[in-house]
Amino acid sequence: MENIILQFLSTLLAWLKSLVSTKRKAATTTGTAAILAAAAAFVGPWEGERTEAYLDSVASPPVWTVCYGETRGVKAGNRYSSAECSAMLMEALDEFRDRLITCIPSLPQQPEGVQVALVSWSYNVGTGAACSSMLAKRANSGRWRDACNELPR
Repeated sequence: MENIILQFLSTLLAWLKSLVSTKRKAATTTGTAAILAAAAAFVGPWEGERTEAYLDSVASPPVWTVCYGETRGVKAGNRYSSAECSAMLMEALDEFRDRLITCIPSLPQQPEGVQVALVSWSYNVGTGAACSSMLAKRANSGRWRDACNELPR
């Protein structure tokens, strides 16, 4: 458990440093793969990895869940390796990023840290909620600082 916490804190620190770096790069220079890898490193520790399907009773109604919070197509008894869980998370984050770009078209031009934060957030709340949010409205009006200030809500 201590290793997971240290890994998470190390990843978080590196991500925060990238936000304040004078050498920040937009996705056009870092690429989608870098955004997804950073998002997975950020999301993974928060979600936690469970390689055997479990019934998430926090959801209403309860839903079968596996790996890093994946629910699509999951059934009782499903099992995955850590590598499969990581691949599943990357695929899901890619889909969430694509859907988020449909409602916030200028997202790919934002710094990596902004993209990682918003992809992580949309993975958590869902793209339906994300796209109808005040954050999306502010981002689409070019008010990115105000948009990012919506994240804690």
